[in-house]
Amino acid sequence: MRYHSRVSAAVATILGVPVTVWGAEAPADTTDSQSTAISEVTVTATRREETLQNVPITIQALTGETIKQLNVTTFDDYVKYLPNVTAGGNGPGQSNIYMRGLATGQGGIQGSGATEPFPNVAVYLDDQSGQLPGRNLDIYAADIERIEVLEGPQGTLFGAGAEAGVIRYITNKPKLNITEGTVNAGYAITAHGDPSTSIDAMINLPLIQDTLAVRAVIYDEKRGGYIDNIPGTFVRSPNDGVIAGYFGGVVPANSPTLSNTSQVASNINTVTYKGIRGQALWNINDDWNVLVQQSYQNMEADGVSWEEAYDGLGAPLPELSVQLYNPSYDKDRFENTTLTVNGRIDKLKLVYTGSYLDRTVDQVQDYTNYSRSTYTGYYQCNYPGYPFNNGTDANGNAIKTPNSPGQCFSPNALWVDHQNSTHLSQELRLSTPDDWRLRGIGGLFYEKYTIHENTDWFYGTNPNFVQIAPPPGVTTNNPSVRPPGDAFFDDITRGYNQKAVFGSADFDIIPKVLTLTGGTRYYHMGTFELGSNVGSFGCEIYGPYNTSVPTYPCTIPATNGNDLNAKNLNKTYKGFRSRANLSWHITPDILVYYTWSQGFRPGGFNRAQSIIKPTSPIYGLFAPPLAYSPDTLTNNEIGWKTEWLDHRIQWNAAVYREDWKNTQIGIFDPGVTGNLTFVTNGPDYRVKGFETNFVAVIVHGLTVSAGASWNSGEVVKTLSLVDPQTGQPINIANPFGALGSPLAQSPPFMGNIRFRYEFRLGDYGAFAQIGAQHQAHSYASTDQLTKTLQGGTTAFDDPPFTTYDASAGVSKDAWDVQIYADNFTDTRANLFSFYREYVKSVDINRPRTLGLRFSYKFKGEPK
Repeated sequence: MRYHSRVSAAVATILGVPVTVWGAEAPADTTDSQSTAISEVTVTATRREETLQNVPITIQALTGETIKQLNVTTFDDYVKYLPNVTAGGNGPGQSNIYMRGLATGQGGIQGSGATEPFPNVAVYLDDQSGQLPGRNLDIYAADIERIEVLEGPQGTLFGAGAEAGVIRYITNKPKLNITEGTVNAGYAITAHGDPSTSIDAMINLPLIQDTLAVRAVIYDEKRGGYIDNIPGTFVRSPNDGVIAGYFGGVVPANSPTLSNTSQVASNINTVTYKGIRGQALWNINDDWNVLVQQSYQNMEADGVSWEEAYDGLGAPLPELSVQLYNPSYDKDRFENTTLTVNGRIDKLKLVYTGSYLDRTVDQVQDYTNYSRSTYTGYYQCNYPGYPFNNGTDANGNAIKTPNSPGQCFSPNALWVDHQNSTHLSQELRLSTPDDWRLRGIGGLFYEKYTIHENTDWFYGTNPNFVQIAPPPGVTTNNPSVRPPGDAFFDDITRGYNQKAVFGSADFDIIPKVLTLTGGTRYYHMGTFELGSNVGSFGCEIYGPYNTSVPTYPCTIPATNGNDLNAKNLNKTYKGFRSRANLSWHITPDILVYYTWSQGFRPGGFNRAQSIIKPTSPIYGLFAPPLAYSPDTLTNNEIGWKTEWLDHRIQWNAAVYREDWKNTQIGIFDPGVTGNLTFVTNGPDYRVKGFETNFVAVIVHGLTVSAGASWNSGEVVKTLSLVDPQTGQPINIANPFGALGSPLAQSPPFMGNIRFRYEFRLGDYGAFAQIGAQHQAHSYASTDQLTKTLQGGTTAFDDPPFTTYDASAGVSKDAWDVQIYADNFTDTRANLFSFYREYVKSVDINRPRTLGLRFSYKFKGEPK
């Protein structure tokens, strides 16, 4: 690893620039052209079509040609080429996306739709927003025109959810009067794993000349797994929370063990993507057209995509392995319908977009390591002295069973999550001609966003419990009585209705030289939460907290039921979020700009207020809030975009400071803050950073693309850990972090570089390409409070890593063939470490993958 780091540093030094992804690229076919100029990239980040070099914000753009050159099709593929973008999560489609180091950590994927705050980075499929707490919309990049990455707050034009930035997937649209198509097929082998296959095909057909055309793409990719579920046996330990706390550190003699023999398998983490997208473009006349688009995608991720650093007792496990005791999988499906109308009213351009996104997730995951915690003992064991109450004597005193040693039942545990989310959005925009000296854009926006989530935790193996069910009369996604063993469930519906009016104006103080831009968005957002969460506490037939048999089903005992409907969880947030730019074209090829912008994300509700025990050091001093407010982000940025030597060199950079206030942060420590995860508003953070990208056509056919980001983030306002009654310090770690401490998943340096050489090889066009990516260390969380079962911090320090990719290929006429090697040094990169499964789990990159890809394209003569 040290050797690889030195190689990356040496290459960067030779170039004289750091490493990055590129916002523009050399011509796709330099072998057939004498041009050495860098091609322009058109983006719509400001809701107008502009070249990337003229937009006064930081944008990274992966064009369709770049996507092809990099052999990337999923989010996990291409995020490594985006300095200043990280992701923390549990596998494909199970991540939160972060930009510029604005992250504090995250909870488990289980129940995230109900318990986690909304993301601060928005994901768009064309004009449809699709963000979901803890689960990025992992759109397969087939027939994609480009992927735009807009950094910094985008609250004015993209609203709530775009607090820290936006990722936009822009699809290719139907072309009139052109028949064309492509077919791509691939095969790959992965070190330590199974092979992979992929195929996708696109067809564009004109149906009525100058009037109607359709376009469709279909894809099917299967990625072989590389994680092994190795043999393991769960044996209760004297150090387990329940054994140490209630059995004096002595495991009851009649406690059963659990073997995972039936689940042992190799390469369990197979992932498949299947989907289809169809579009129809009706050109009514020269001024009006209508586009209809329908998309379907089905992703299934078997097993888990992480490795476990050790087993439940802390014994190290081999690389690329886990010990799971139950089946685990994630099935993630979405469909999206979009209607877009483009037209003109006199000189004004009108765009209307109406979209409906429906996403359904069904996930099952092993949770057996949770059985080593203290609190599962109540649901899996009979403590010494059970059943505690055999009636009363003549004086009314309880008759307890003498010398009962107690016992524990099976430690088997898993959770089951069903989630459905819908986004209904409508936007109407009007804009003036782009060549007016004073030009503007304005619009109306409406969104109805709803998450339905039902998560069941099956860890109640003690047979003495009555089954649980939702309280009578509450809103439910699943009204059924839960099966035996279901010890706790969330059955929650949450979301918001958003209305907004936005506008932006540009004024050329000096035409084509000095431009002032101002914009604002007024939003009115109503948030809501309904449903219930119910646990089995108090539902034991002869438990220590009840002297009579609970009713069947056990719906809402005083100690554990939570009827959210009765709490009237509705809050309205409204206000303005604005931006301003001053851009100066010193020359037509040199742009300098200053940007000030604001972003925000909605507030929300906690499913319950955790009960803090009298033994907690904060008992009586703090209560988890029922609601938390929006947080805000303000960005100040100075940047430049430049081109040199007849557009053979492009160098862009930005210096920024981002102030993140009233930050939403999740907390979970049963011994201190109660037995439920909750979100609260807490610290203020500040990030200062610099990022740059560089593209150069060194000689005809040879292009280097490079760039990097440096970030320094810190806590600037935090929780005071002083008892206000006594003035004495409270003896706990600060859950928000001490002043000056860093943010989570915020590497101080990220970068990448790529060399590509295109040349003629007889009658063939040929290319060779090599690239490297480096990421410095980062912390998994800002939470210094939560500890592992072994007593260590869960704010894991993930080490730095460097990976390398290479490819080469030939093409002739309509076809091309390429071979590629991703991560050819077979480096293990710790992308994100977490502890929500009660064992340190590490989401890692894919091992070395060698592949062959074949492409064929055809194009008819224009009609």
